[in-house]
Amino acid sequence: MSDLDQSPDASDAPVAEVRGLEIRVPGGPVLLRPVSLTVPAGRITALTGPSGSGKTTLLRALTGHLPEGAAVTAGTLEVLGTEPGSLGAEELRLLRRNRVAYVGQDPGSALNPRMRIRRIVAETATDPGAAAVLALLRECLLPVDDGLPDRRPTAVSGGQQRRVALARALAREPELLLLDEPTAGLDPALRDEIGVLLRHLAAARGLTVVMACHDPELVEACADRVVRLPGPPVPVPESPSVPRPPGPPAAPGPAGSGSGLRARGVGVAFAHRAGRHRALDSVDFDAEPGTATAVVGPSGSGKTTLLRVLAGLHPADSGTLTLDGVPLAATARRRTREHRRRVQLVPQNPLDALNPARTVGSALARPLRLHGGLRGPRSAAEVARLLEQVELPAGFAGRYPAELSGGQRQRVSLARALATAPDVLLCDEITSALDPDTSVAVMELLRRLRTERRMTVVLVSHEPHLVAAYTRTAHLLEAGRLSASGPTEKVLTGL
Repeated sequence: MSDLDQSPDASDAPVAEVRGLEIRVPGGPVLLRPVSLTVPAGRITALTGPSGSGKTTLLRALTGHLPEGAAVTAGTLEVLGTEPGSLGAEELRLLRRNRVAYVGQDPGSALNPRMRIRRIVAETATDPGAAAVLALLRECLLPVDDGLPDRRPTAVSGGQQRRVALARALAREPELLLLDEPTAGLDPALRDEIGVLLRHLAAARGLTVVMACHDPELVEACADRVVRLPGPPVPVPESPSVPRPPGPPAAPGPAGSGSGLRARGVGVAFAHRAGRHRALDSVDFDAEPGTATAVVGPSGSGKTTLLRVLAGLHPADSGTLTLDGVPLAATARRRTREHRRRVQLVPQNPLDALNPARTVGSALARPLRLHGGLRGPRSAAEVARLLEQVELPAGFAGRYPAELSGGQRQRVSLARALATAPDVLLCDEITSALDPDTSVAVMELLRRLRTERRMTVVLVSHEPHLVAAYTRTAHLLEAGRLSASGPTEKVLTGL
């Protein structure tokens, strides 16, 4: 069953009813266009549609937690026999704690970075015992024999953070589980296993699942019902121009003389109660100017850690970095302003890069001011150009991150990195929250920038078709070690 045909079978007891629901910021943008659906018990309902169609907003409405400033402007919503918007603070807290669980698109931001994983899962669990916690972690396809339960969220990969958040949600034994892009950042094998897990939860536990998803294979494999939300109007770019560099790009050295971004013998270890976990072990990396290089491998293999080391956000325990043959400081704070401008990271979780208290325009104007000296009308024009490049309307400059979908935040994060006209762009799963058409458009933008500005792109991705189509070389990481490196087609055969 697809689109908005949501009439339940006679045997389906509805868990949620939505009728003509519209949500918007008064005097501002529409976050969810009118939609109606029925969510039957013990089934998996998938919400699909382009980025910005309101999938995340609808999930949050089911928990009674709308984005700041947003309001229901039409229609009705009922969840488990209650209207979340009419509940008092204590009733709403009990609903979220005991009956409805939500795992957001940026699950790492919801995990306390100071707590160890076993405590995070046990904190709100019906059964907080050690055996039950470990069983939940195993059920969510996480290793429990390598010290992971005693690590903190910052010492595991984005894909592992997502599964920890899922385990924490299941620990409460909810009646309704809401998932926002549950397989974003996961390799294909884990995506398939998550699909099997969701089917198991629905069949064995009678759990009702509503998930927002851009992964058509996951939807096909496990969804009982599919609701496609209409997308926002698509802006028509005025021209195919690229952002003007705020300063002249540094001239790269001749090929073969140490030009480009290089790493040698990079090692990173995380300490935890059970010992030390080596996230990277003597990794070498090369990306020449103007090339597109992929970093691939299973979830938890060290891909994000490598990008954070290259960006100067996590110092390596060993190894060296160079840019065009010049030593690159281990941390961004110790790098020159020019080196900080030249190497930019687009993180897997866009909330890591966007200040919730700043508008999109302010977030983009800051690097234009710091690295290009642009202010006033020139800065505003450049902000509009950057938004156009990532296929967002210029009017988004006045919005706050909470008023954007996950995919829109991802594109703003990309625009913010492009604002410095970098020579090296490090991209961590930048298409995981985007619909297929927008993913291709973003990758085509990066290909054009590479061609016109000789920009280097380093892409971490679990999407083999994008890696194959848009990168020339690849590095394969497995358990923190570089196991293969070379032409993309050859490396992908090892996955």
